[in-house]
Amino acid sequence: MKYFLETVDTVKAGVGFQQFGALHFTWLGLFAVITTVCCIWYRNMGVTGRNRWKKAVAVLLIADELFKVIMLIVGNRYTAGYLPLHLCSINIFLIALHSLKPGKVLGGYLYTVGIPGAVAALLFPTWTELPLMNFMHIHSFTIHILLALYPIVLAVSGELSPRIKMVPKYLLLLLAMAIPIYAINLLLNTNFMFLMNAESGNPLYLFEQHWGNHLLGFPVIIAGVIVIMYVPLEIYRKIKAKKKINA
Repeated sequence: MKYFLETVDTVKAGVGFQQFGALHFTWLGLFAVITTVCCIWYRNMGVTGRNRWKKAVAVLLIADELFKVIMLIVGNRYTAGYLPLHLCSINIFLIALHSLKPGKVLGGYLYTVGIPGAVAALLFPTWTELPLMNFMHIHSFTIHILLALYPIVLAVSGELSPRIKMVPKYLLLLLAMAIPIYAINLLLNTNFMFLMNAESGNPLYLFEQHWGNHLLGFPVIIAGVIVIMYVPLEIYRKIKAKKKINA
């Protein structure tokens, strides 16, 4: 518990974990197990049970974020950089909104942006400096597991039905958030949504190294995400439609 209240900016060097090491794979395995169980469980629920499940995940997300804020205040570590304005932090509140008032655009956004964003954070954590017994280590893994869990479970159940033709609307929603957040970054000297720079370990960092500007990586990554998220989905839909016709 010696380093429990430390952050990546204050913790002693050498006490963290290795990316794709034993501890990291344990968290990823936990994510896979929880997601699989919840997918099976959710598919067998009725409408009332599904609504309760969605609200429960939303409450857990907000509680997890509050836990982070309280621990930062207790440790006298809270700064403007911890405001909930990162892409994943914003998704906490978008999931809460979706759990109360589902919508096609919001649901499609959570599928298109929310899933790859949370999964990328789990695969490429920026908190490797922190040991297991640290509040930000625990928070960072649990919050991203929940952020990925919600849209994955809804997508597997068929409750989310994103369409590739709607992708421009999902991206417009993302842009509508990025523009004011970029202004906030300039005002507060922060790096929300990684709009100002990319840290080592972040996939955008590769574009910084090879192309001189990490922002050039956004259109490349977005295009790749769309292909990954929609090509298998569209193939599945065509096969399913063909089977229905031939039945």
